[in-house]
Amino acid sequence: MDRKEMESIIESLLFASGDPVALRDIAMVLEIDNKEALVIVREMKDRFNFDRRGIQIIEADGHFQFATRPEHYEFLQKLYSPRRKQGLSQAALETLAIIAYNQPITRAEIENIRGVKSERALATLIEKRLICEVDRMDTVGRPILYGTTLEFLKYFGFKSLKELPELIEEQISYLEDENTC
Repeated sequence: MDRKEMESIIESLLFASGDPVALRDIAMVLEIDNKEALVIVREMKDRFNFDRRGIQIIEADGHFQFATRPEHYEFLQKLYSPRRKQGLSQAALETLAIIAYNQPITRAEIENIRGVKSERALATLIEKRLICEVDRMDTVGRPILYGTTLEFLKYFGFKSLKELPELIEEQISYLEDENTC
């Protein structure tokens, strides 16, 4: 199978799926190794961006997906009136940040950091598929351990958790000082 045919198959996989497709699945379908598949997909991604095509290939944690270009949003809105993403509350954002930087983490640990109950924020984040249950602790009560999802990476435009902004010690101490009486 030649390179053009492999690219055509990758386009078909991404289009038909609608959801992110794992690199290992692309490699398996094409019967090539992951490294070669990654080179092909990333070259396609670069070419789509260079040509300023109406669609782009986005990458998140070893998964690839088609998406429309963000600068075309206003034109898409005229035709489709897409649902607006409802923003996250301050409580949900705080909870999500705590999970992102400390995962896996229990609800009790989250509430200890925030100083308030977090049940509603957790429910919202689970409903929006930004977090999920990743495991359970092997202690009394077997509390749920939460972590972020692939949807979290897509929502914030990260390829991996390594792209999370680094927390600076001064920011942390400022936030702690702000919460004291």
